[in-house]
Amino acid sequence: MDLLNELRYFALLDAIAVIYLIGAWMVLGYIIENPPKGRISTSVLVADYRREWMVHMITRKPRIFDATILSTLREGTSFLASACLIAIGGGLAAISNAERLSGVARDLALDTPTVIWEVKILVALFFVTNAFLRFIWSNRLFGYCGVVMASTSNEDTDPTALPRARKAGDLNITAARAFNAGLRGIYFALGALGWLFGPEGLLIATTLTVIILLRREFWSSSREILMRDETL
Repeated sequence: MDLLNELRYFALLDAIAVIYLIGAWMVLGYIIENPPKGRISTSVLVADYRREWMVHMITRKPRIFDATILSTLREGTSFLASACLIAIGGGLAAISNAERLSGVARDLALDTPTVIWEVKILVALFFVTNAFLRFIWSNRLFGYCGVVMASTSNEDTDPTALPRARKAGDLNITAARAFNAGLRGIYFALGALGWLFGPEGLLIATTLTVIILLRREFWSSSREILMRDETL
């Protein structure tokens, strides 16, 4: 009953904006990972290079280069996971001091109940928490990839070399997908903060987030570079 009483502070436009935010996050993630054949996303294009990397890794002696790249990828996931954890702590601290936010709102002649601030911050924390879990899983998958790489023979005549290299490639791609999903979570967490300026702010922030991600995946200069004809 208390929950229903608290929901009365939110308008229909608030519900529409939140549904739009979550729907955009889910649909965009699917489109990026499963793009139309006529317009491949940057993430999918890079996945092909990851497969080739693992194939070339078979005969590379020593594999210091491959180990360095993999270590760099893991460091990136660790850094962002740590940043998300700090953001989660900050968000929870803000919720515990939501009365102060309400006090600031009252000073600005905005009569905003505490529950509104709490819910809006929780929505942003949802995306940050999802990103944190994605980065943690990505880090672990890159670790699995390193183990499979280490078990791959340097001799291309070994019948297990190519299958294991392909396994390492698939693990690397899966880890990259989790990493990219984590990055999208951070983007949408920032977009969710637009709700602090009302449902209109959330709608605008979500739309800007979608446009930015679509551009970087389907119309960026980096994608054009990856699409260049290598036979020239």
